Amino acid sequence: MGNIWLGAVGSTLLVSLLSFSGLLLLAMKAKMLKKLVFILVSFAVGALFGNTFFMLIPESFEQIANPQLIGLLVISGLIIMFSLEKFIHWHHCHNVSHNHETAPLGYISLVTDSLHNFTDGVLIAAAWLASPGVGIATTLAVIVHEIPQEISDFGVLLHAGFSKKKALFLNFVAACAAILGAVFTILLGNLTENLVVYILPFAAGGFIYLAGSDLIPELHRESSVRKSIIQFVAILTGLLLMFFISLNHSHQHGESHGHETEQVDHDHSHDHTHDH
Repeated sequence: MGNIWLGAVGSTLLVSLLSFSGLLLLAMKAKMLKKLVFILVSFAVGALFGNTFFMLIPESFEQIANPQLIGLLVISGLIIMFSLEKFIHWHHCHNVSHNHETAPLGYISLVTDSLHNFTDGVLIAAAWLASPGVGIATTLAVIVHEIPQEISDFGVLLHAGFSKKKALFLNFVAACAAILGAVFTILLGNLTENLVVYILPFAAGGFIYLAGSDLIPELHRESSVRKSIIQFVAILTGLLLMFFISLNHSHQHGESHGHETEQVDHDHSHDHTHDH
């Protein structure tokens, strides 16, 4: 359990520190930044889909006997993410129409980011509770989509009128919600370990929504053949990375299962000999 705490809290702390990615806005030229974010978003799409279909969903089928329940949980993740984003857009438009100040939009962005980061923390901790392999893969998937998100969040806060120091600090506070999510999930996992199993397919649905609804439409903004090829290569790279991580995880899982079987056979043989 100590390794789970170290892995989950360490991973979420790393993800939280990515909130300082906004410093890149101050250090990089706009043209270079645009190119970097463009590639990272494409890579994030592949990594999110790869983590979902090579790791989270297969792991769910290993741990949950009812396939219909897995389907319901995945769909639930999609619908709840859709509902949350719908509410945020409605609240955002409502404030814009009745308040011409930009600062409230910055606070709405912080609240939204905190909720999202808390969810990331829950996902990372649930993955670490499943196994270190799933935990590492999920952390990588979160990292690649967090960097462009944190850069954009920092830009929103600057646009809302916050100073650079205040924007960096508040963005980091919002990012630390991931640590709270991880602690909450591990504590809950200690009390009811079976509940954690159901978080994986639910989170998979959330990842599918994030990649398919939020990130892919951004990629369609680029129509040139050269950039489309770069997008495809970056997406494929993200997919392949998760695929090879999943192979390693499956190999480790198989070895672990094999050792358990050998131990059972050995104990049974020992008992049989003792009876004689």
